[in-house]
Amino acid sequence: MLNIVLVEPEIPQNCGNIARTCAATGSRLHLVRPLGFDISQNAIRRNMKRCGLDYWHLVEVADYENLEDLFRRHPEAASEAWLTTTKAPRPYTEARFTPDSWLFFGKETAGLPPAFRERFRDRCIRLPMSARARSLNLSNTVAVCVYEALRQTGFPGLLETGEMAETL
Repeated sequence: MLNIVLVEPEIPQNCGNIARTCAATGSRLHLVRPLGFDISQNAIRRNMKRCGLDYWHLVEVADYENLEDLFRRHPEAASEAWLTTTKAPRPYTEARFTPDSWLFFGKETAGLPPAFRERFRDRCIRLPMSARARSLNLSNTVAVCVYEALRQTGFPGLLETGEMAETL
């Protein structure tokens, strides 16, 4: 199962959209504090339902005090980590994802911490884009990377056809 890690996310709507991607793909969502929003049950219902996410029950969510807490609780994440950053030396298509990959995404205003990027320098990837653009929206970046990882691993546990396939 893919693990999607948001490091210090700031915008609840992005988190809601990413949670919806996790629900649709069977991926786990990990949130690293500090968060720019409240994740109590009432706040989730109030703030994130606007993103069309009425199935939080399909998302496995865990939160952590910081990156050290995440790696202490999940040491396996270090060997399966892929970090997305606009500063990466290579495109996401060069990553070799596994079904157990951990995909890390930084906060909207600053990305991933520099020391963290340096620790995993050889596991940093980026989405190609125009030099004039600063970055893509966080939820779009997550969706692109999640579906590339799923494509590489054969879309495990996901339906590859819709109801129209039955009529062909």
